[in-house]
Amino acid sequence: MNKWWLVIIAAFFEVGWATGLKYADSFGTWSLTVIAIVISFWLLVRAATSLPTSTVYAIFVALGTVGTVAVDLLFFLALRLIFGCSSLLLYYSLVLLV
Repeated sequence: MNKWWLVIIAAFFEVGWATGLKYADSFGTWSLTVIAIVISFWLLVRAATSLPTSTVYAIFVALGTVGTVAVDLLFFLALRLIFGCSSLLLYYSLVLLV
């Protein structure tokens, strides 16, 4: 099995536990969050044993970040995030112009 698949699967679990940290409210959902954390990092460590660690971690974090934002937007309708990102973009644009 290609080790890059482990990174992609680990990122899926990262999306799960990052979402779980925000929305878990019972013992069952917290248990699933902890299980997702363990699986995510276990897969990440397995992939990093034979691939360049810095590249593995960068891809893992990037996929997890994009996935978490996508899940939040698609499933939880976090429109506040869209407006927050657009205001951050405007802020950094103004900073670069000065």
